[in-house]
Amino acid sequence: MLDRLKRFDFVILFILLLFMGISITVLYSATMNTAYQGYHMQMLKYYIFGFFVLAVISLVNYRILLKLAPYIYLLGLGLLVLVNFIGNTYHNATGWMTIPVVGMSFQPAEFFKLPLVLFLSYFLFRKQKPKLGFWRDVLPMCLITFIPFAVVMVQNDLGNALSYLVILGGMLWIGNIKYTHAFLAAVLLVGAVIGGIGAYKEHHDEIQQFLVDIGRQHWINRIDPWLMPEVATDDAAYHTRNAKMAIAAGGMSGEGYMQGENVQSERVPFTYSDSIFVVIAEEFGFVGSSVVLLLYFVLIHRLILISLECKERAGPYLIVGIVSMLLYQIFENIGMFIGLMPLTGITLPFISYGGTSLVINMICMGMAISIRMYEEEEKKEHHHSAASL
Repeated sequence: MLDRLKRFDFVILFILLLFMGISITVLYSATMNTAYQGYHMQMLKYYIFGFFVLAVISLVNYRILLKLAPYIYLLGLGLLVLVNFIGNTYHNATGWMTIPVVGMSFQPAEFFKLPLVLFLSYFLFRKQKPKLGFWRDVLPMCLITFIPFAVVMVQNDLGNALSYLVILGGMLWIGNIKYTHAFLAAVLLVGAVIGGIGAYKEHHDEIQQFLVDIGRQHWINRIDPWLMPEVATDDAAYHTRNAKMAIAAGGMSGEGYMQGENVQSERVPFTYSDSIFVVIAEEFGFVGSSVVLLLYFVLIHRLILISLECKERAGPYLIVGIVSMLLYQIFENIGMFIGLMPLTGITLPFISYGGTSLVINMICMGMAISIRMYEEEEKKEHHHSAASL
């Protein structure tokens, strides 16, 4: 056990401690003198629990979790379906459950990213051939992903639903999809995006009426400021417009801690969760934002190094799934406030307020550390057995 602990990845641990410091510091600034005052202390409690979970998961052989992947997937899918009947609705999305006794809110759609990564890794690890066959591999993986995707779309949670598709794309890539299949998928995806954008602009009024009729009016309020800002209503453009103004006001070094005029005046909504990057950008400027992005880069680089050192295929599958999940969240969260992406309810990993998101991410980091610890242990055992021969 002591020898195994020596292989614990303290670089990842150090980065997570830095994220904790950044999160609590920024949350204090974002929520002081608001209805959300005190969220920074609640986030500290989430982090303490998260580090405990990370420690436990890191000591468990990741292969055990992989063997349990089908059951974890079914559990997650069951929770996704259950929340449609007993879930609470916040900001037009029905996706939160209250955990009995403790009274904490839990978001199954956020949790399901972990079962999806585990089950797709399990599926890929069990396949025998080096290339993915379309009917035998690609289609089943798509079904595994699109079923929960459809359920979450019914809940009106576009941000988390799209993350499942990004995870699927990363898993197909690491699973060695055939070039012809990858090319066709890329052509279809690019064609769908370009065609969809063109159709939206060309038939905006008809699409708007259709979305109103099916109760998805808020989708218009998110897409219009991104694709057609000239026709977006003031209410629809309010969030992204003020966020861009706050980021621009930050300049190179920021306006100072707790001195951000836009975020402190509450002109930017949800500064404690989805919009927390705006607080960093306005109060710490380009320098502070770059530090956060650099920490993400180092973390992802560390995860990729762990995958490259793996002897078995299971480790890289899990790592790529985790990296895909993180990259999507980082790009979407920051991109939606600088005009690159539409506005969705997606959190900034390890920094935004939210217990479900943080604990799931900490479990993922625990699995990555477990991969490093047990892969190196297996290498040593293999080396010793070879030397004895």
